[in-house]
Amino acid sequence: MPEPLSLADIRINYSLKELTREAASADPFQQFQTWMQEALTAKADEPTAMTLSTADAQGKPTARVVLLKALEKEGFVFYTNYVSRKGQQLLENPFAALTFFWPALERQVRIEGKVQRVSPEVSEAYFHSRPRGSQIGAWSSPQSQPIQDRTLLENLEQEYSAKFKDMEVVPRPEHWGGYLVVPDRIEFWQGRQNRLHDRLLYEVESSGNWRIQRLAP
Repeated sequence: MPEPLSLADIRINYSLKELTREAASADPFQQFQTWMQEALTAKADEPTAMTLSTADAQGKPTARVVLLKALEKEGFVFYTNYVSRKGQQLLENPFAALTFFWPALERQVRIEGKVQRVSPEVSEAYFHSRPRGSQIGAWSSPQSQPIQDRTLLENLEQEYSAKFKDMEVVPRPEHWGGYLVVPDRIEFWQGRQNRLHDRLLYEVESSGNWRIQRLAP
């Protein structure tokens, strides 16, 4: 039996940056854009990767990592298979949480809000911007369904590649498209020394304006 891991002894003392109310933007989308640009400039690993947390009708949560594909004035956009497990949960319970973590900058962003599908036109435009192989892959994968082995996927990929080989444009599957997370709560977390981290919370008020509060770490 392997030796137990000494996880309790793993510690990092964060000290790179600070997050003050005075320096933060009044608009959380602008603040997010600033942090995303800094993550890109720092060449952080997978800067657009985010943990998407959903729950079914009974409130049982599930989480997985997906990629942010657009930041709109209303919210955050990602794409997936509508009949996947996440798609079914969002149909039952149209709320989600997103979590970004950029260790290189000792930063985290947490987002909560309601989820809606983007328009078919937006999904079409993004689908046709993808590499052809990824387009074929969207047809080939019965996402989240049990399969016996990888041979099924390879056979389906060959089948759809042959089906669309004479077509200049691969059509978008009806079961594939985008979601928009419209936030009502966005928190920016900056690691600080001695676990006294900076946390700024933006919440939507009934007026539609954003209220900013500092939270204890």
